[in-house]
Amino acid sequence: METAINAIVSKLRAALRTLGVPRPHGVASDVGTYQLVVPSAWIDIEEARTAIDRAEGALRGNALSNAWAAANVAAAIARQPFLPDEERLWVQQQRAQLLRVWRRALLVLSAVSLRNGEHELGIQHAADVLAAEPFDEMACQALMRAHAVAGNRAEALRVFANCRKLFRDELGAEPSEQTAAVFLSILRAE
Repeated sequence: METAINAIVSKLRAALRTLGVPRPHGVASDVGTYQLVVPSAWIDIEEARTAIDRAEGALRGNALSNAWAAANVAAAIARQPFLPDEERLWVQQQRAQLLRVWRRALLVLSAVSLRNGEHELGIQHAADVLAAEPFDEMACQALMRAHAVAGNRAEALRVFANCRKLFRDELGAEPSEQTAAVFLSILRAE
C-alpha cells in the first residue's frame, strides 16, 4: 500500500513540476503524512464568508458602497451550485452554509438599496430571501421595512399577517418580539 501511495505522490509531483508549480510548493511529506502546498490559493467559499462579514460590517458603519460591493461578491459566489452531483452529508452542510451566506448578502443588498432610494430593488432582495426561507424572521422584517419605506404600508402589514399565519399554522407559535415591534412601528406610523 505504501509503495502504491509513494508512486502516486511521485507522479503528482512530476505533474506539478510540468505545470510550472515552483518549489517549495507542491506535495510535501513529513512524518508519514502528505500535504499539498499551493502558492496563494483562492478559495471561493472562504471568500464568500469573508465578504459577507465585510458587507455586514460596512453596513453597520454606513459605508454603503463597500457594503454593496462585498455583499455582491458574497451573493455571486454563494449562489453557485456546490458539487451538484454529490449528496454526502458534508456537501449538504456546505450547501446550507452557502445558502445562509446568500440570504445574509441579499439582506445587506436590500438595506443598501433602501438607503439609496432604490425601493423596488430593496423589496425584491428581501422577498427573494423570504421565498427561499419562509421562516426567516429577519427577511420578514426586512420585507416589511422595504414596503413601508416604499410607501406601501398595507403590503408591509400583509407581510406580517402572512408570517404570523405561517408561524401559527406550522409551528404553533408567534413571530418574535422584534418582528412584532417592526409590525407595530409600521402600524403606528402616519
